[in-house]
Amino acid sequence: MRDRVIGENPADGVRLPKRRRTDADEQVITREAFAGNLLPEIPERYRALVALAGGAGLRWGECVGLTWDAIDLEKTAIRVGRVGIEVAGHVTFKPYPKTRAGRRVVPLPPFVVKLLRAHRKLVPPGPAGEVFTNEAGGPLRRTVFRAWIWRPALVRAGLLGKVVQVEPRVWRASWRDRDGNEVIEEFPNRRVARARVSRMAQGGLRFHDLRHSYATWLVSDGVPINDVARVMGHEQISTTLDRYTHAFGAGAEKVRDSFADFPLTFEADEDESGP
Repeated sequence: MRDRVIGENPADGVRLPKRRRTDADEQVITREAFAGNLLPEIPERYRALVALAGGAGLRWGECVGLTWDAIDLEKTAIRVGRVGIEVAGHVTFKPYPKTRAGRRVVPLPPFVVKLLRAHRKLVPPGPAGEVFTNEAGGPLRRTVFRAWIWRPALVRAGLLGKVVQVEPRVWRASWRDRDGNEVIEEFPNRRVARARVSRMAQGGLRFHDLRHSYATWLVSDGVPINDVARVMGHEQISTTLDRYTHAFGAGAEKVRDSFADFPLTFEADEDESGP
């Protein structure tokens, strides 16, 4: 219609159904499990990548498009702008994020700074100064990373399925199939058992869930919602509120404490202690 090829918009007046949350939307890893279970199982070449998602809330495309000139390790901050986009297995880059709010500066916690320093010594930068590349020096593909790095790490970390040794040369693997039924198979060694779980198990923590977890941790710690929205790159604070109010948790107790000295509080106490 903008190009005046047609005279009116056929979608005018159409109402889109509201998006409903599913169980998959609520996957959040605890900080203890992230630091103590998951990160140690990520291969060293990709550990800083995973740390950035969990410690700075970066999206996959923002991590893939990140260049070293956007990182200031001395000021412990990162400028998010350039993003990588994967279509049909081919990765291209654009110099700006999806929204204006996506172009932002995010503070880096000490553990992320430490891992980035180690990464810079270990992995040469990409052709345009990319921080993260595959072993051939090219751009990372999300599908390949998920199959060969991410899901095997979840299995090793005990976050996807279960693998236990039941006899000297027998390893038992268990996982949930697409219908939610438990599947159990036995294998001659742990490596094969873990590979089977990684390939067949349904569900499991997604890379993007680290971003959700990051925001959840901030909200639970009482970080002002407008600051959370800013580092997350949300254009509207309502987006942050809608997605992360379920993480209020300990904040509810803070609300109750704010009324601890309210005059009616004492009257309520007297009523409860009466005959």
